Amino acid sequence: MIKLRLILVLLLLVQAGFAQTAKTDVYYLLKPDRVFDGEQMREGWQVLVQNDKIEAVGKLNHVPATAKIIDLKGKTLLPGLIEGHSHLFLHPYNETSWNDQVLMESRAERAVRAANHAKATLLAGFTTVRDLGTEGAGYDDVGLKQAIEKGVIPGPRMLIATEAIVASGSYGPKELNYEIETPIGAAVADGMDGLTREVRKQIGKGADLIKVYADYRWGLNSSAQPTFTLEELKKIVEVANSSGRPVVAHAATPEGMRRAILAGVATIEHGDNATPEIYRLMKKHNVALCPTLAAGDAITQYRGWKKGIDPEPERIQLKRKNFAAALDAGVKIIMGGDVGVFTHGDNAREIELMVDYGMKPLDVLRAATAVNAEVFGIATTAGSIKPGLLADLIAVDGKPLADIRQIRNVAFVMKGGKVYKE
Repeated sequence: MIKLRLILVLLLLVQAGFAQTAKTDVYYLLKPDRVFDGEQMREGWQVLVQNDKIEAVGKLNHVPATAKIIDLKGKTLLPGLIEGHSHLFLHPYNETSWNDQVLMESRAERAVRAANHAKATLLAGFTTVRDLGTEGAGYDDVGLKQAIEKGVIPGPRMLIATEAIVASGSYGPKELNYEIETPIGAAVADGMDGLTREVRKQIGKGADLIKVYADYRWGLNSSAQPTFTLEELKKIVEVANSSGRPVVAHAATPEGMRRAILAGVATIEHGDNATPEIYRLMKKHNVALCPTLAAGDAITQYRGWKKGIDPEPERIQLKRKNFAAALDAGVKIIMGGDVGVFTHGDNAREIELMVDYGMKPLDVLRAATAVNAEVFGIATTAGSIKPGLLADLIAVDGKPLADIRQIRNVAFVMKGGKVYKE
């Protein structure tokens, strides 16, 4: 009996091994007019995909006979775009204010919306997002990320911050009577011990990075003022970096930015009132800027600006000036629009504005692909078209370097070798 059982076990192992070796590789041959590889535009290139990775690129002579050919004539192939600043659990503020989303929408509703937002983002050609806080939805981004990874719903790869960290008294909502304790749209923590616990808690829950509000509108007359001290920010960075995780900082005041940069954050989000001194400090410490031009553009229109008809408001003029100064200073600029303030799937709005505000189209495409991948620590898997990287690929009509608006005309989306749009 024992010998019979051993024979059966051996037969099962042999069958399993045969099934494994007999697994058929899946090949795709993509034939566009041109390929943007993350650095340069290449004419006449093709891309061979094997299973979930890029197998070969260039002018290919040897292609497996089983490869499925996808003709992308008239189109440009690019790495899947990377959204650098997203909030999948928010929807446009002209539909529902931020306060009301946090206070009045159920977590179930917000999760359903987030799933829809994830799909819209992917189909718009953004195969990876850095999602910088659930804004009152706790750790639901962890579950959303897992659902996408398991194939339960379609969506981009996610780098998540869970709950942003804020100082006591600084964040909202605050619209109710001051005697009433309301839910806060972030995690409140103070002091060395409190911040250490909160960072470690978020890491344990599944955060890929830590986001901190280095300043906020909590000064006199609701002016933006720094929140955490330099030493507190250093502690956040120390604890996060010890686990291999970066820290990103919301910052719009020169002092908030100065403290965040000296503390060792990886990126400054927004940076609206940066000075030449701040830009020099950012370059010295290799801190990247995520300018979120589209958020300011959208909010200003929500408040009544008729774009293309009315003169540009002071806020937009200042943003243009600051963006130009960052370019002149040689600050590393990444692409991220603060999507959620405006519609998910409209992520290309930031790309268009970066060109409109003075950045060269080639540099903008680099920012949305290889540069974002480098800054986010994922360059070994995404952001470029080269052998060995994940087959996250999109194709758009026409020539985006000639007309950046073509980046909206997404005709093909592949993520991990799976076609989501053709």
